[in-house]
Amino acid sequence: MKKTTFAVLTLMLLMLGVTLQQRTVTASEPLAFTAAPEKQAEIKFDTLRHDFGTFSEKDSEQHCTFQFTNVGNAPLVINQAFASCGCTVPTYTKDPIQPGDTGRIDVTYNGRGKFPGHFAKTITIRSNAKTEIIRLTVEGMMTK
Repeated sequence: MKKTTFAVLTLMLLMLGVTLQQRTVTASEPLAFTAAPEKQAEIKFDTLRHDFGTFSEKDSEQHCTFQFTNVGNAPLVINQAFASCGCTVPTYTKDPIQPGDTGRIDVTYNGRGKFPGHFAKTITIRSNAKTEIIRLTVEGMMTK
């Protein structure tokens, strides 16, 4: 009786193995499912550089705005915006930017007490976008 039960179980396992082997997908066969596209925010700025031009030390505080659009398919969140020096201060949209919507980074440069001449300052933007870090630049020429 034990030999018969053992033989039947062995035969069943062999048949299962053959069935599974026949169901194996080969590399040339397409898979029956496709993965859903990953949702990802994507930030696109109108411009990455602003030139204040030439201005007097008497009018040392300059302002500009960088506009951007979320061209991705998930909400965009700006995590951080910081400048390369304390004379340049960025402020930014804190709320999530939905796909297709726009946001802004406002930048104030204050050259009071700085040496006259050409300057170039960098603002680093960190976000959850496909391109996680983007650098913006402001430049100009301050005269006495």
